[in-house]
Formats: sequence, C-alpha cells, structure tokens
Amino acid sequence: MTECRRPLTDSTIFTLGAVISLEMSTDQPLAESIDNLVYEPVQVTDHGVDLTVSAVYEVAASGRLDFGGDELTDADLEPVPTELESPHDEFGWWHLEGGQYVIQHNEFLTDLTEPVHLQPRNELLARGGSHPSMQVRDHLPLIPLSVTDGGLKLKENARVSTVVPI
Repeated sequence: MTECRRPLTDSTIFTLGAVISLEMSTDQPLAESIDNLVYEPVQVTDHGVDLTVSAVYEVAASGRLDFGGDELTDADLEPVPTELESPHDEFGWWHLEGGQYVIQHNEFLTDLTEPVHLQPRNELLARGGSHPSMQVRDHLPLIPLSVTDGGLKLKENARVSTVVPI
C-alpha cells in the first residue's frame, strides 16, 4: 500500500489507490509565460500547464507550401459548430466524427525564455483523439487533431494539451 505523504486539504480528492490534490502549484514558472488561462488552479500543475481548446475547424480547401515561400497559401478553415446538450449548459460540445480537424487553443505564449514541449494530454489520447507533439518557441500554432473512427465529443474549453519545459 502506498502512503500519502501530502497534507490533506479541502481540495483533496480520493480515488481508488490515489490521492489527487486540486490545489494550484506555485512552483510552475512556465505559467508566467502563458496568458488567457481558463482556470489556473486546475490548469497549472507541477508537471506543466494544461491548455484548452477554443475552436475546432475542418479544412474546406487545401493550402499550399512551396520551397521558396512565394506560393504559400493558407488552407481555408471552416469552424465546426458546437451544440448544447442541455438548455442549462454554459458551454457547447463539438460532435466530431472520425477524421482530421484543426484546433486552436484559448491560451497564448508570452515572453518565453526557452522553447517548450507541447503534447496531447493522456485524457485526449485515451478517448480516441490525438495531436502531434512539438517544440514551440514563441506562439501556439493551429494544430491538427486526429479523431478515431468512433468519433469524439469535445466540450468547449476542454483541456486537450499540456506544455512542459524542455
């Protein structure tokens, strides 16, 4: 049996075999370089900072990429609408079928002194969604989201990514 060595507080949750604290970590200096956090006490952890999804797009027309950059053209992106599942819901859900999408985060990187690593959260991976892991230096790009054939329901502001120091 594992012993809990953390002090228990009102913001401690007990689960089978684990103790989870909901308190924000003040030891995450990376949080100082991220603006527009939706709810800092949940997003900032000892391991990194979780990022939330603000928009999901489908690619409506292809972009272009050439060697020299003279023929660069952005892809045309169509926003995927959200649906409220209950009249009392404050945030809607994206009902995504299997396929490829593009997502945008709510958060912005500011004044990074070093590059960071962006990765999908385990919770996204376990539910049939994925996006590439990458190093980011000065801004969060739009990133491709892959959804398995079974589809995925994704709620507005869901935590889909984590940035960690390299």
